[in-house]
Amino acid sequence: MTSAVVVTGLGAVTPLGVGAGVLHRRAVAGDSALAGGLGRCEDFRAADHLSRQQIRRTDRFARFALVAAAEALAQAGWTPGALPYPAERIACVVGCALGGTESFEAQRDVLRQQGAEFVSPLMVSSMMANAAASQLSLRFGFQGEALCVASACSSGTQAIGTGLMLLAAGAADAVLVGGAEASTSELVQAAFRNAGALSPTGDSVPFDRGRDGFLIGEGAGILLLETAAGAAARGAAVLGEVLGYGASADAHHLTAPDPTGVPAARAVGQALRAAGVAPREIGYVNAHGTGTVLNDQLECDALRLALGPALEGIPLSSTKSAIGHLFGAAGAVEAVATLQALRHATAPPTVGLREPDERLGRLNLIRHATPLAVPGTLPGRPAPRLVGLSTSFGFGGHNAALVLAAPPA
Repeated sequence: MTSAVVVTGLGAVTPLGVGAGVLHRRAVAGDSALAGGLGRCEDFRAADHLSRQQIRRTDRFARFALVAAAEALAQAGWTPGALPYPAERIACVVGCALGGTESFEAQRDVLRQQGAEFVSPLMVSSMMANAAASQLSLRFGFQGEALCVASACSSGTQAIGTGLMLLAAGAADAVLVGGAEASTSELVQAAFRNAGALSPTGDSVPFDRGRDGFLIGEGAGILLLETAAGAAARGAAVLGEVLGYGASADAHHLTAPDPTGVPAARAVGQALRAAGVAPREIGYVNAHGTGTVLNDQLECDALRLALGPALEGIPLSSTKSAIGHLFGAAGAVEAVATLQALRHATAPPTVGLREPDERLGRLNLIRHATPLAVPGTLPGRPAPRLVGLSTSFGFGGHNAALVLAAPPA
């Protein structure tokens, strides 16, 4: 494929509110939606967006995906019943780490309290991890591949990468990509708390000297990808471009990252090479930044391996400080946040960062909304534009990275 892959629609449901614009405005303002040790989408009212039947037949995570997808498609100018491409040439790839835990736990309680005959037959279709991708395909009539990527906290990023590869292979003309998750229950919290991953103080501050873990969030991020040629042919506005994608596996430990950082750095390097971008051309890094002592250190080590001395000058932040860790949706929401930062040339801060941890090495950790500038462009390049890096690392040793760009001038 010779045509670039562009983004023509963005959608988000996050603890900061409903909408990709709300996500950017509140994140840049330094707002945090974390309260009571969680990042819940308190402003989300399913009945404002979905029919009673849709609500009854879906888990909360799929509802998030449906609403975020509708926003992305509307922004792209797609109207129901008038698809710009053949239905069989439009795919859906949605990441999800845990699936419909809310539906599962609710029906488990029904089983224990009322008996097996009262368990809903809709539980299976609601809780399955592929439910979000399937619901998008059903709702919008897309008959291309409908796929769920389940690679823990890298799921959303790898879903976007998979969509990029489908377009590159000529297997689709457009792909709705992203991630969705809604796993904030007491059971899930207890498991992560007992694993030592959650912040016991209820304060998630990545890269801070006193960081002590993450907080669980929920939500969805959806992007509409098209070839540049296809978008131009229909006169679509371009919001950004997916320049490159890279992924690797640690083959080290189920929950602990490789201490060398080499596999994670390899994923970043792959994305840079695929994009044809040098480290010095990166203008912003939206880091995975979970806020755990070990993961932040190893991520910074991996970024230093991949980006070299250029890392010291690149503005870097983590949006998990504002919305929590969205697991399978994290990378997708962070890709939306990164594109918004590049489009508006303003990066969101790491909320609450007071004392940057000097053990992480020299970094340009941003604590306030920061204007972004195009770094020095290499000779022979086209007109300069802002380029950003978004990274994700997940249990199971999954590493993934995206190189994204602001729309061409």
